Amino acid sequence: MADRHPVWFERAVPPELLAEVEAEVVVLGPANSAQPWAGLAAARGAVVGVSRFDEETIDRAPDLRVIARTGIGVDRVDISAATRRGIAVCNAPDAPTVSTAEHALALMLAVAKNLKAGEAGLRSGQEDRYARHHAIELEGTVLGLVGYGRIARRVAEAACALGMQVTAFDPNLPADAFDGTGRSASLSELLASADVVSLHLPLTPETAGSFGPAQFAAMKPGAVFVNTARGGLVDHDALLEALESGRLVGAGLDVTDPEPLDPDHPLLRRLDVVVTPHVASATVAGRIRLLRTAFRQVVMVLDGRRPPHLVNPAVWDRLVTRS
Repeated sequence: MADRHPVWFERAVPPELLAEVEAEVVVLGPANSAQPWAGLAAARGAVVGVSRFDEETIDRAPDLRVIARTGIGVDRVDISAATRRGIAVCNAPDAPTVSTAEHALALMLAVAKNLKAGEAGLRSGQEDRYARHHAIELEGTVLGLVGYGRIARRVAEAACALGMQVTAFDPNLPADAFDGTGRSASLSELLASADVVSLHLPLTPETAGSFGPAQFAAMKPGAVFVNTARGGLVDHDALLEALESGRLVGAGLDVTDPEPLDPDHPLLRRLDVVVTPHVASATVAGRIRLLRTAFRQVVMVLDGRRPPHLVNPAVWDRLVTRS
């Protein structure tokens, strides 16, 4: 027991991974509503999901050496504070790709096929449902991907199989990084041409609120909007206005701001909006892959080995010396 590293887990380790994890570390946690940081004070490593690791939280664990996110985004971790304290921050950029891309497609199809309204009509005993049902055939339509990372690329592959034309806009990538996918020169160019817009940007100070009134007004009339990235990218009042005005035919959201939305939020009452509670990566395989990737990097750091997905590489030399 003494030679194993104490590692705090925000969520309970699933049974499929428990033996593997307990063979290498002392499990601390998980968090609960009464004691959200139970066990964190003794941790040298932390495997986190939705918890916000700000400066105050980091101060709770004086011996902390590594924070590993079970996902891509690190917007909930104060990287500057961690770096100042010589704490490595890691993420799991490959782990959620398949599950999240599939979820983005599921939302796109659910909205385009008007599934929520169709089911509601069936439940209410609505007559002549066939004549009343309105749906979009996606073959031949244009999918616009805002951001072109791992998940967006996976979405592009599946969309091409559906017969969609795909274009992408990502100002952080060179022109030769689009792998045959059409490249929009600007966001406005993409919005004007896309029948479906799928958002795949990271949340940063620069991208926060990227989609507001101007962006929704620039979208093609009758378009579908999908967001599986971060809720903070979108002005939800502007989205609601675009839906109410008929500018958009519908929206699919796995992420919102705040999370979760109030049960009485108007977006949740609309038949043209499908909202899921930030569960795109939460397949059985996805959960295991996310946790294993994060956990393995924690062990690597605590054993003095550089992890493959180190978000703040400037910390490494200091961390090795400190250990």
